[in-house]
Formats: sequence, structure tokens, C-alpha cells
Amino acid sequence: MQDWTGIVEAARVAGWIIYPLTLLALVALFIILDRLYVFWRFARVPDIASYGGDISALIATLAPQHALRRLLTPLVAEFTKPAWWIEERASALALDVQRDISRGLWVLETIVTAAPLVGLLGTIVGMMHAFRLIGGNGLVNPTGVTGGVAQALVATALGLVIALVALFAFNYFSRRIDRLVEELETFTSAWLADIRLAREEASSTSAAASAASASTISGAAAVRIGASRPIGAKP
Repeated sequence: MQDWTGIVEAARVAGWIIYPLTLLALVALFIILDRLYVFWRFARVPDIASYGGDISALIATLAPQHALRRLLTPLVAEFTKPAWWIEERASALALDVQRDISRGLWVLETIVTAAPLVGLLGTIVGMMHAFRLIGGNGLVNPTGVTGGVAQALVATALGLVIALVALFAFNYFSRRIDRLVEELETFTSAWLADIRLAREEASSTSAAASAASASTISGAAAVRIGASRPIGAKP
């Protein structure tokens, strides 16, 4: 209870500068909670091996807004396209996913810079108030002077606290985004490798079947030619 009373008293001492600082703090808190939910719900990349390599089954288990589903769904629909086209398309989709996952982080980065500046503004206002009391009529009001200094210090402290929280959150989310992009690239590369391998095996099987068919046809033709030649005729 005393801690809460101290916070309220500090906010009262900070004066009007507490309002923009509170706004910055609320915006930062909203972005942090929103991105935490997004990363927890839509940015976990599962292991394809646990689904036996079945991409369709994997996609069906993911939420529509999941990063991996948004990446794979268009690629699976264009499965018959050449592998190089799928790879280029995957890169473009990964950029779109990264852009959406990063939504709002630029605001958080701005708050990292803006909060200390707003606190500094409060510091300047508080010190101006204190100096005005000192210089007015040659009389010094100790209560007014200390109130102005307190306003300056509280505003600076609040601005720094907000900036530090926003900075830690921004760095954390930036690292999570980098890791998510790496996981998506690894997943896509493994999937494309499986596609290329399957197509090469299908091509080899088709070539072997064609060669066997051609050999059979040639043998049958030779038999027919030999059967149609008169006895004693020279080849």
C-alpha cells in the first residue's frame, strides 16, 4: 500500500508532464502485450518430422494467422511450379510475414527515444519553476524550490523507466523475429529439398521405364523382322 501511495505521490509531484509519459507507457504496454500474444500464438514453427512429412496435415493444425501457414498455403497451391519459382515465392512470402509480425515495433522503438526526451522536458520545466521561485523578489520559498527540483527528478526517472522497459521489449522482439525468419527459411529449404528429390526420383523412374519400353519395342520389332524373312534368305 505504501508503494502504491509513493507512486501516486511521485505522479502528483511530476506535474502535467505525467500525462504524456503515461500515454507513452500505455502505448508501450499495449504493444508489448499484443506482440507477446502474437509470438506465443502464431510464431511457433513445429517440426515437420512429427507429422511424417505431410504438409497438408501440418497446415490443418495451424491457425489461419499462423506465420508458417501463411507461408505454406500459397506454396502448396502452386506445388506444380518449378522449384526455383517456389523458392522465390517463398522468399517474398517470408518478407510479408516478417513485416506483419513486426507491426508496431517501430512505435516501441520511437518510445525508447521519446520517453527520455519527454522526461527531460519535465526536468527543464521543473528547474525553471525552481529558479523562478529563487529569483522572485529576492525571496526564497524552500517548499516551492524543492517541489520544482522534485518535479524535475521524477519526470526524468519516469521517462528513463519507460524507455528501459520499451528498449528491453524491442530487443527481445527483434531477436524473436530474427529467429522466426531463420526457422521459416530452414523449414522451407528442407521442404524444397524434398520436392527436388521427389521430382528427381520420379524423373529417373520415368526415364528407366521409357528405356525399358523402348528396349521391349526394339526386341519385338526384331522378332517380327526375323519371322517375316524367308528361310534361307540372307539378312
